[in-house]
Amino acid sequence: MNGEQPLRTAPLASGPHGPAALRPLLDTVLDALAAGTRARGGPLPGGGPQAVAARITDVLGDVLPDHGDPDALHTLVHALAEGAADPADPLCAAHLHCPPLAVATAADLAVSALNPSLDSWDQAPAASALETAVTRALAHTAGLADALVTTGGTESNQLALLLARETHGGSVRLICGANAHHSLPRAAWLLGLPDPVIVPAAGGTLDLAALDEALTTLSGPLLVAATAGTTDAGLIDPLPEIAALCATHRARLHIDAAYGGGLLLSDRHRQKLTGLEAAHTVTLDLHKLGWQPVAAGLLAVAHPAELAVLHQHADYLNADDDTEAGLPDLLDRSLRTTRRPDVLKIAVTLKTLGRTGLGTLIDHVCDHARAFAALVEEHPGFELYDRPMISTVLFRPTGATDTAVAAVRRRLLHDGRAVLGRARLDGHLWLKATLLNPHTRPDDLAQLLKLVEEGTLA
Repeated sequence: MNGEQPLRTAPLASGPHGPAALRPLLDTVLDALAAGTRARGGPLPGGGPQAVAARITDVLGDVLPDHGDPDALHTLVHALAEGAADPADPLCAAHLHCPPLAVATAADLAVSALNPSLDSWDQAPAASALETAVTRALAHTAGLADALVTTGGTESNQLALLLARETHGGSVRLICGANAHHSLPRAAWLLGLPDPVIVPAAGGTLDLAALDEALTTLSGPLLVAATAGTTDAGLIDPLPEIAALCATHRARLHIDAAYGGGLLLSDRHRQKLTGLEAAHTVTLDLHKLGWQPVAAGLLAVAHPAELAVLHQHADYLNADDDTEAGLPDLLDRSLRTTRRPDVLKIAVTLKTLGRTGLGTLIDHVCDHARAFAALVEEHPGFELYDRPMISTVLFRPTGATDTAVAAVRRRLLHDGRAVLGRARLDGHLWLKATLLNPHTRPDDLAQLLKLVEEGTLA
């Protein structure tokens, strides 16, 4: 009889009794999220790292007690929410960390409950068919042929370099701008490629003359990586001109559009990505400008046949006779084996909002960035780096030293009043506001600038 007690207190999330078991737990989670958010009272917890760690230690107690606590779900979710940096708060604007849509988050719950794994068809029949359809549709939106689901921009960029290496017989030289994401040179190192050639980024974007010189001087298979939406300033490299240089020099082209790729869904802004369709591979990331819960990355490819290099055989997953009998082989769709169908939340979002609905959200955050930049430009106490290309605004107190700029940011973080990023460009340290909340109001933007002003004067 004693052995039955744990079974009664540990119901499963799926199966015939799953929904009934989940329903009261969802109420517990939602109540704890609301209470934790009220307790936090701002965009992030005050007191800095030591204070937050102390609160977690106090709440957690014994990580693995002899006997369970029936209130652990409420207690720990409350603690997580109270100690969170909430991207849905308009004053939380540091990173490419979006507030997820409710409908996408609800879809993610279904994935967690059913727990499919996309390493064989018999573990995820519907999910594998869904992924095939949705990834191809998104690739077509970018002007390419197919796409793989990834954990985000880092994995997508690594896969892009791997495909380039294998397509060119095991050797390729990466050329990227000084503005490129750090995952690109890291991927080159991880894959055993030669040291990348780093081209200057004049004004924050890849310098075309320097790229032309590098392509003219270097020999062997070359891979150029351009960026559509830099992490620091949200800038977009001159994609059509880069594509033309790659065509002239017979170089392969990868475009990291992890941030800017969402602009494809906006009629007002998609022309900024002209040239994307000329790439061999493109990184997309819908947990940035797509309002998805992490993770929701994609690597779009122009030539699906190149994906064959990812193929592996494991008789328990893709036996030859099963494949010949028509069971899909999924082991050439990722470097991972066990992986959850992150495509469901993407599919639900696309179907629920449509291109127009998502395009409206993108237009809103781009408008917010322009409005915030105008506030900065009009304020005599601040200087603006440049007009925003997407939804990132760089600014700094006029005449402040880099040390003072860094101190203002940390002061706001420690007090829990605002979350701003930092970027070093043109020899200066800038405060970075990345505006990804489409529900932000003009008053929120004014308050954010006022908090920075007060922090500067403190």
